[in-house]
Formats: sequence, C-alpha cells, structure tokens
Amino acid sequence: MADYAVIADREEFLAACDLLAAGEGPVAVDVERASGFRYSQRAYLVQVFRRGAGVFLFDPPALGDFSALQEAIGDVEWVFHAASQDLPSLRELALEPATIFDTELAARLLGHERVGLAAVVEHTLGITLAKEHSAADWSTRPLPESWLEYAALDVLHLIDVRDAIDAELVDAGKEGFAAEEFAATLTRRPKPVREDPWRRLSGLHRVRGARNLAVARELWTAREEYAQEMDVSPGRLVPDRSLLAAILGAPANKQALAGLADFHGRASRTQLDRWWNAIERGRATADLPRERVPSDALPPPRAWVDRNPEADARLKAARPVVEALADELHMPTENLLTPDHLRRVAWQPPELTAESIGEALADLGARRWQIAQTAQKIADAFVDAAQSPEEGAATAS
Repeated sequence: MADYAVIADREEFLAACDLLAAGEGPVAVDVERASGFRYSQRAYLVQVFRRGAGVFLFDPPALGDFSALQEAIGDVEWVFHAASQDLPSLRELALEPATIFDTELAARLLGHERVGLAAVVEHTLGITLAKEHSAADWSTRPLPESWLEYAALDVLHLIDVRDAIDAELVDAGKEGFAAEEFAATLTRRPKPVREDPWRRLSGLHRVRGARNLAVARELWTAREEYAQEMDVSPGRLVPDRSLLAAILGAPANKQALAGLADFHGRASRTQLDRWWNAIERGRATADLPRERVPSDALPPPRAWVDRNPEADARLKAARPVVEALADELHMPTENLLTPDHLRRVAWQPPELTAESIGEALADLGARRWQIAQTAQKIADAFVDAAQSPEEGAATAS
C-alpha cells in the first residue's frame, strides 16, 4: 500500500501546486463529500493526479483558498468520472475547469454494460479497484489510511482510463458526441431552487388539508434550519417518516408528540420543544399553503390515451423508433435523447418536419448530435401516427 497523506498545510499545498503546474497533460480530479452525514455538499477531500507530478490529496476545510491550484491547472483538461457530481463542490472552492473529459459519460455513450469507476477501470485497464469506502463520512478527521488509499486510487488510473476510452470513442465514431456532452455538462447550471422546497417531504401526498400542509411546512423548515446550524444531514436528525408521523398523528400536546412510537430520530426528543413549536406555528398561521401547486409536468404517459389521444399515438409511434436507434448506436436510450424531451414534443408538437422537431428539441436542451440522429426519425414517426392514429396507438399498447 502506498503512503498517502492529506495536505492541510499552506506551504505543502503551494509546493504541490508547483509540482502539478510542472506536470504533463490533463489532470484527474475527484471530490469526496459527506453526503448523508453533513448538511452541506461541500468537498471534504479533493484528489488530483497529473503525470510527472503524482497524486495529491487536499483538505478543503483546512486550506480554504484554492486559487493557487486553479492557477496551476486551470488551463488544462480536467478528467472526471461523473463530473456532474463533483463540479458543484469544486465551484464552491472557486475551482473551475476550462474543459473536461468524463469517463463515466463516455462509457455510457460507448454502451458499456457497467459504468461505475471500478467497472470502467477493470474494462479498460484490467485493474480491480475496491470501492468499500464510497459512502464513508469524509468529514472524519483524521482520515484512516485505508480511506486515503481508496481516494488516491480514484484518480491514480483515471488518465490512463481517459486515453483508453478516448481511443474507443474514436473507433466508434463517437468522439464528436462525447465532446458535445462534455461541454454541456460543464456549462449546465443547477436547477433553480423550488418555490416550496418543503414539498419534497417524502410521503407528503398522504397529508390532506391546507392546515396540515402548514404543519408539514413548519416542521420541515424547523428541521432544515437546525440541520444547517449543526451541519448534519436532516434525515439523520429526524427522518421524513417521523415528521410525517407527527403530522398525521395530530398530537394534542408536547407529551403526546413524545409518545408517538413512529416519531424517532437522534434529535426527536432532545429537540422536542423545537418540533412542538413548529407544529403550533403551523396550526396557528394565517399563511396557509396551496393544496394544489401548478406544475408544468406532463401527465404520466399511461393517461395520455384518454387526455390527449393524438399525443399518445405520436409517443407510441416515436418511442420504439428512438429505442431502436439507441440499440443501433450501442448506447442507452436516455443518452441518445432525454425521455422527457421526446414526451414534450409528442405532447405539443411543432410542425411535423425534422427542422421544426429539431428546433423544439434544441429549445428543450438537446445537443446537436442528438438532434441530428433523432429529429428526422421522430418527425417521420409523428407523420405516420397522424395518418393512422388507431394503428399507431395499437402498435405499442
């Protein structure tokens, strides 16, 4: 086992940045968080490897300012495995790549059966990686040596994997597809914060009435504020199912709340006043939430035959065509075209031409290569469905 150490000292950090700046070629980058343990999604370890420099494990809470690392490697390609998971945490540290290569996304485009890092490393290099610490609490200090070995291996082989995967892309004629996907991943920004984030509470569909929804909102908000204050994952304080039990149980007083068998969690009793006060606020407020929230979500496809039979015929005609094309290209259907994009153009189509379908898909966020592969076939399928809707509906029902 190699001897890896976490760099938490400023002088060691600057020396490491100098070595990385003098290295060769792209850099492999990975991030370890404490998801499920901490409230934030901040990085608790940043791993970087570059040929000619080596592997470096950086401690973000101790180091704080990462501008020297950005200056050292900011203008070269950064190689990730599942970049979309790591980019938000890196951006919190003001670490921003100019270009990326994503081995996980590339493996999907190539039709690999398994796309986890260990599987891709084994497929491309024949090296077996252990993945026993992937769900660890990386906010732990000091980090155990076995965890550091695991973290280092996440980047140690990634440049070799990148080169092997890139050769596969070229052989398959998919390097252009991949370049567009990498650029889209890099420029994609987080979804806007929901207007009512408390509606994410699992099981909320069981809560009836605006007053009970107000109680749900106040309990969720109280837990969120306490979780942020303590930097602990909300579900570790009081699980969703316990908040739901408190709402549905309608306790008459604080003692009754404490007596609910299903109201548990590490903070369910130690913070009993906090939860009871939230329930009372929900019961007293004049600011009642809407029971039904407008949404731009489409109805589930199973309901289309009754609600929009023409759209149902279009979807049933086009979906197998897109799936067959994905099989032909040896990639998952969702990587060829986001299923929601197809559903939306089927529900409310533009003019039934490849050009109009392509423009509609582009407005939804489809990439140029996806449009080039699918727009004509979707338009043809829609035309067929319009000419014989009964046959189109029966074909895939």
